Amino acid sequence: MRHALGVLGVLAAGVLLAVSAAMNWRFGFSLGRTEFDGQIYGAASAAADCMKALVPFFFFAALRTKMWSQAAASALVWVVVMAYSMTSALGHAALNRLDTTGQRAATVQTYKDHRADLKRAQEQLSWIPQHRPAQAVQSQIDSVKADRAWRWTKGCTKVTGPKGRSYCQKYHGFTAELASAEQANVLETRIADTQAKLAQSDGATVMSEADPQAAVLAKLAGVFMSSIKVEDVQTALTVFIALLLEVGSAFGMYVAFSQWRLYDSYAPAAPNIAPVSTAVAAEPPPKAVAITKPRSGANDNKTANDTERVPAARTLAPETDVERFYKEWIETQDGSSLTATSLYEDYCGWCEEQRKEPLALPTFGREFGELGVQKARIAGRVRYIGIALKSAAELVEDKKLPALRKKAA
Repeated sequence: MRHALGVLGVLAAGVLLAVSAAMNWRFGFSLGRTEFDGQIYGAASAAADCMKALVPFFFFAALRTKMWSQAAASALVWVVVMAYSMTSALGHAALNRLDTTGQRAATVQTYKDHRADLKRAQEQLSWIPQHRPAQAVQSQIDSVKADRAWRWTKGCTKVTGPKGRSYCQKYHGFTAELASAEQANVLETRIADTQAKLAQSDGATVMSEADPQAAVLAKLAGVFMSSIKVEDVQTALTVFIALLLEVGSAFGMYVAFSQWRLYDSYAPAAPNIAPVSTAVAAEPPPKAVAITKPRSGANDNKTANDTERVPAARTLAPETDVERFYKEWIETQDGSSLTATSLYEDYCGWCEEQRKEPLALPTFGREFGELGVQKARIAGRVRYIGIALKSAAELVEDKKLPALRKKAA
């Protein structure tokens, strides 16, 4: 399960890093005066973004080894590349959000203009009087012009007598009806074109706000702050997106790789160790094995069957660093206790003296707990019961013991 979570974390962090690097490359490319200059700026921006994800490994490794100059240099590099990546992400996010919202706002406005034009055309069409089709009216006018009254009234320009007035009134009625029919045809064509344009529009886009997310958040925030505007929410969202990408890509890899415990030094499980006095008392006597010695000479009274019994060497499992630390620096003492933090600090001091790489605190606690020492939480702190740190004199005496054993051998 731990490795599965680590793999998923690395994949997610890799996606964030790839997206952030692509954004930085695109923004850096836009800064170039020529295409080659854009490629230079883009490559530098992508490399800076990748460096941002690697620096945490270098920084914390330098802290562990107490290389303060390298840690300071790593921190300085990280601050610079993080600031540059942040500005690039802000620029890219702002450009895309403004461009998208601007296009949506233009689409909404165009849709509203078409709707208003359609409404005006429909209103104008409703004002036109009732009429027959234009072709029918035109044929009626042609038949009226074929009458003799058309000639003696000179096309209804010189009207005399009741018959002439009746004729020209009829003619003008037909022309007015023809004008209404032609105007109706124009309006109907305009209405059909507008409806076709509206049908091509995306209803899900044009019927919403230019930035629906910012509009909803502005309404919610207006409950607490009435002065907040949609533009303020858009700015906050732009900053939030940039932070998501930059912080996620900067620390995602370091957090994901923590599942593998890169700095831990694993050792075989330690057996339970009893106090020194108990271990000596419980140690079984060495077994004797028979070793046949050759005859040394004629005066040797020992026969070939005589044997000399000597103790055989016992094979012991190699001790771990935690076991050695326990034996060299810790003693059992009733009524005493050590906190987990102080015990780990003493262990780090022992490792520094032995020129060894200390285990991580969780690993040390797990291995030390396997030694059979009682552990309890007192006043919110983990303490190991019944043990104490040896005094300085005892530590010096323990260090001299190996030399004494060598001389005795």
